[in-house]
Amino acid sequence: MFNATKQITVFVILASIIMNQGQAAENITAPKESGFVSLFNGTNLDGWINVNCAPSTWTVKEGLIHCTGVPTGALRTEKQYENFILELEWRHLVPGGNAGLFVWSESISAPGVPFLKAIEVQILDHAYGKSDWFTTHGDIFPIHGSTMIPDAPNRGSRSFPNEMRSKASPEWNHYRVTCIDGIIKLAVNGKVVSGGKDCVYRKGYIALESEGGKVDYRNIRIKTLPSTNPAPEAIAPEDQGFRSIYNGVNLAGWKLPEGSRDHWRATDWKLSYDGKSTAKEKHLWTEKSYGDFMMICDWRWTAKASKREFPIVLPSGDYAKSKNGNQLTEEVSFAGDSGIFLRGNTKSQVNIWNWSIGSGEVYGYRNHKDTSPAVREALTPKLKADNAIGKWNRFIITLIGDKLTVNLNGLTVIDNAPLPGIPEVGAIGLQDHGDPIEFASIYIKEL
Repeated sequence: MFNATKQITVFVILASIIMNQGQAAENITAPKESGFVSLFNGTNLDGWINVNCAPSTWTVKEGLIHCTGVPTGALRTEKQYENFILELEWRHLVPGGNAGLFVWSESISAPGVPFLKAIEVQILDHAYGKSDWFTTHGDIFPIHGSTMIPDAPNRGSRSFPNEMRSKASPEWNHYRVTCIDGIIKLAVNGKVVSGGKDCVYRKGYIALESEGGKVDYRNIRIKTLPSTNPAPEAIAPEDQGFRSIYNGVNLAGWKLPEGSRDHWRATDWKLSYDGKSTAKEKHLWTEKSYGDFMMICDWRWTAKASKREFPIVLPSGDYAKSKNGNQLTEEVSFAGDSGIFLRGNTKSQVNIWNWSIGSGEVYGYRNHKDTSPAVREALTPKLKADNAIGKWNRFIITLIGDKLTVNLNGLTVIDNAPLPGIPEVGAIGLQDHGDPIEFASIYIKEL
């Protein structure tokens, strides 16, 4: 069926691109084109959300948004946008800097990375280097689950600019990004050079990327355009209220055990533990206590796997035994043991390990002699959902009252299981068990 509204909207956008592709990039603070509103007030970051960086990563200085580039992460808009024209100016302060602009993004980082699922518009300085798979003049490409068919010239899913127009550090550059019904076009310093179509998502957040480069931004403005009514699956999930509790620069907000300073470390977007602390107290606890909450936490093993014998755990939570009563074991690939403590209580630990039942069980309850058979079974994973050793995993842990649900890599392994006697409030802890492990993307939503 002919969609007149969509056709008219596309015509208006294309006409706007043509009329404005020769616009100078030096001074757009007093634009003649109507319909634009500012996304940055020049004073503070109202209207923006620091997704997973430190407070010092994104600041306002002399009317500019300044990014230190550390840690790797993002600053995004509070609102989602569908069809729009976005204009901004940027400059790298140090040669060789790397940054980016995300459009139609999700609200938090994708599993196992500090980046948002989005369409990325590259912001890369010339001194970064040359390669046959990227340029420093405005590449566009989908990242971490997004999809796009790139305009020519291209390589894979990456659209290369048809003209080299960006200026080297410390000069200012102007980007005009037009997004309409899954079509994206980028004009660099006044001329359209790259783009793509059939993007998914085609409605989401707008974000600035921190990735090592010291960058300034100014004159960020947007003109929203009529909706073309994307399908639900083409719309990024709305912000659910998750906020990061790890800033990627230091362990602010965490109680670092005395004697463990060189063992629990902020290593950019990853919170790393080497498993070698000899301190009396080795676990890492949040300073804040939590009652009911949802928690997202990525983790992966960093040690080389070895073969080990471990008990076989039945779906009931009991250990498998032979006819003569001996405990049965099986060989598994083992890289470590860790977990996440809930409400200040080491008994209520969501386990991370390589046993055949997989991660997510609550060992302190399942293995306790006073635990009832029903509770023991409920706190035993329904299936093993762990990714291969060395790969990232994502927990989504929900604790409401004394009921626990654990989702691992998109699968529910513990479903509304009771934790009798768990405290009403308490800190969240990352467990030491003598093994190296990395955590990342630690978000909390208080309920």
